[in-house]
Amino acid sequence: MKTLKFSAVLLLVISLAIVGCKKNPDPVITDTSSMEALSQDENLIVQSSDDIMIDVCSFLSEGDFKSTNWWIPPCNATLDSVNVINDTVIFYVTYDGLNCAGTRTRTGNIEIRKPVGVNWYEAGATVNVKIIDFTITKVGTQQTVTLNGTRTLENESGGVIWLIGNGIEYVVHRATGSMSAVFGNGTSKIWNFARQKLFTGSPSEFIVTVSGFGYSNGYENLVVWGTNRNGEDFYTQIIQAVEYKQACNWDPVSGIKVHQIPGDEYKSATITFGYDSNNQPVSGDDCPTKFKLDWERNGNSGTIYLFL
Repeated sequence: MKTLKFSAVLLLVISLAIVGCKKNPDPVITDTSSMEALSQDENLIVQSSDDIMIDVCSFLSEGDFKSTNWWIPPCNATLDSVNVINDTVIFYVTYDGLNCAGTRTRTGNIEIRKPVGVNWYEAGATVNVKIIDFTITKVGTQQTVTLNGTRTLENESGGVIWLIGNGIEYVVHRATGSMSAVFGNGTSKIWNFARQKLFTGSPSEFIVTVSGFGYSNGYENLVVWGTNRNGEDFYTQIIQAVEYKQACNWDPVSGIKVHQIPGDEYKSATITFGYDSNNQPVSGDDCPTKFKLDWERNGNSGTIYLFL
């Protein structure tokens, strides 16, 4: 799935907007590095985490669906072993190569633990995932990050994704956890996750609706939050579920997302998806080409429209 593509250009444009409004701009106000880095980091980490969780679902379903046409094996991920220790089944997976989309190279390991006798397709099935020295390199930019941490993944609805439209109407997954991220320049950060994904549609026309259910320091509906590279606390909320359509090349077609860094110099960016090239809301099955961005920094604010 493709997530937000505005990343670096997001706050660069904000900076230019501020300069245009003030004859003598304050250089502190026009410094948008924290928000730029947050957007870039979120894009890479969330996409990579989504890849991992989809692979986890695939390995958990292998025994039930491998003999059919429904099972989809992950790319360049090898199931090294499956062991049973006491009442727990442990899957150990090694990565070495590109993801299936060819957008990211991945090396490292994950460890999946589930209770004996629990089938992943059952409603309420829960597994624990340990991410071990998992290094991702984005092909287009060569941006690199190494992840370590744990996630708990729940199949809230039951069912498996690739059976949607073939007897199953939808699948709901909920993931929580935290991880450390170390970037290529040696900087690091801590991220917390509380992410729900609703899968609907049909093969080749899937729709994924993402929402956040985390809470911290008075912020609700958090999808990610933690500490950024500069040691600042950040909070990313989804205040209206973000919908992604396969038919629109996995671009976000609707929803509202807010990035906030509430430190000594308050910074925020509110992104509303679903606009056309004339800055008008799209209708029907039309695919959007732009999103609206409402920005604020130290009392300065404005609205701009950017291409996806």
